[in-house]
Amino acid sequence: MHAWPCAVVLAQCVWTHREELMRKTVLELGAGVSLPGVVAVKCGAQVILSDSAELPLFLENCRRTCEVNLLPNVLVVGITRGEVSPDLLLLPPLDILGSDVFYEPEGEFRLTDIENVLVTISFLLRKNHEAQFWTTYQERSADWSIEALLHKWNLKCLNIPLEKFHANKDQLAGATLPGSHNVQMIITEDKES
Repeated sequence: MHAWPCAVVLAQCVWTHREELMRKTVLELGAGVSLPGVVAVKCGAQVILSDSAELPLFLENCRRTCEVNLLPNVLVVGITRGEVSPDLLLLPPLDILGSDVFYEPEGEFRLTDIENVLVTISFLLRKNHEAQFWTTYQERSADWSIEALLHKWNLKCLNIPLEKFHANKDQLAGATLPGSHNVQMIITEDKES
């Protein structure tokens, strides 16, 4: 496990908007190495880290990241995208971070995987109509779009130029982003908000 370019870009966005996140409750969905979530904690947010309940090693990785960063009070929960579980139901109203949560590593891009993410996001945004989902994703294929699924789940999406938070460069936080990448940033809200 390592921090993918999308995580670094989202962490940059979190840092740039740190005053806005201060004292908010934030969930990092599909946290992995938890870089955006850790930055949010350092910015004063109350953070809950999550990854799939079906992948206990990923959850353990989130806990190890908290230990290494001396963050003993960060809650780590298992949330499987697309499933309404007790852990999901018990979450307080919150904003959501997610880097590369629409990533499909092998073969055809599967719309069911995207829809599972959007089911979870939609549920959480309806629980708190003022909440937002901040996400970065890497364009790996020009032949897919989540527009129809956003419409289906009554979500609106706003593209955020990386220049707005100084992430439009190949080097962030003193490190060169790995690999060839074209990272995009979007903010999603419930259309009814």
